[in-house]
Amino acid sequence: MFQALADSTRRAILVRLCEGPASVSELARPFAMSLPAIVQHLQVLEASGLIRSEKIGRVRSCSIVPSAVRLAEAWLRSRRTAQESRLDRLESFLDSPDPPTTPRSTP
Repeated sequence: MFQALADSTRRAILVRLCEGPASVSELARPFAMSLPAIVQHLQVLEASGLIRSEKIGRVRSCSIVPSAVRLAEAWLRSRRTAQESRLDRLESFLDSPDPPTTPRSTP
């Protein structure tokens, strides 16, 4: 999932799909790349479980999978909380008037 999110084009496609379902041609419109290249990006997103696609008549439509996005968001939130806690402890240490010193051995 995070490998799929590593590409800026795929992230932009996901942002667009957060607004609602879209056809492949609609998704391709803002990008200066070929339709087959966009289809490859969509295949990566679909394989990661972030989007789903369905063919209705002659039009292939894509939509976001909210549960997959929530899973990624929850994982990122947990990592962020742990990192913020570490940074808070570091800030407290640096702000303390007399930081603990390491005893030196005398020769």
